[in-house]
Amino acid sequence: MIKVLVVDDEPQLLRALRINLRARGYDVEVAAKGATALKTAATYHPDLIVLDLGLPDMDGVDVIRQVRGWSDTPIIVLSGRAGSGDKVTALDSGADDYVTKPFGIDELLARMRAATRRHTTHHDAPVVVRIGTHTVDVTNHRVTSDGPGGQDVRLTPTEWQLLSLLVRNPGKLIGQRQLLQQVWGPKYESETNYLRQYMAQLRRKLEPDPAHPRQLLTEPGMGYRFLALP
Repeated sequence: MIKVLVVDDEPQLLRALRINLRARGYDVEVAAKGATALKTAATYHPDLIVLDLGLPDMDGVDVIRQVRGWSDTPIIVLSGRAGSGDKVTALDSGADDYVTKPFGIDELLARMRAATRRHTTHHDAPVVVRIGTHTVDVTNHRVTSDGPGGQDVRLTPTEWQLLSLLVRNPGKLIGQRQLLQQVWGPKYESETNYLRQYMAQLRRKLEPDPAHPRQLLTEPGMGYRFLALP
């Protein structure tokens, strides 16, 4: 049974999430304050944390940073702060995803499933995904298009690094700063034009309609996400 820690200072929301999640087979613990959340996380060892940023005793971002000091448990931020700055800060601090209030329970459940799936999948496991009419074999660095002969599509080393980060984390919103640091290095944290350029190149090579991508998605002002289609 997957263990979930829900942290929010709204009693009605806590109660509703506890009921809904338990009805769907999750083991649930709740906390209304950041300090309580940290103590519970240390003893309960959740498989997933759903965390509000606006807590009465401390900012949720500080909770994320402290948890990240000793755990890689997936964290989904659940907050009424709609500004992209808050989202970027939460993601840069170690959150895995961000859901803005008000939200639908089905959306939250989908994000929870994606986060726990990513966490339980070994990073070095073979990764083969479909993007449009292409088969992308990340492990062997090969893209093959459909049709007679299965013609290969060439990607540059930088395109491979960027694509690999995205497809190894399906459904996860990866912040601009993280992508720039991991692909280009710490000195390029502000070079967001690099991301726009290389994402445009990947879409031209892989998406059926590059102007309206369905899988290599942009979250304006925040980052990028790879969406695996059924």
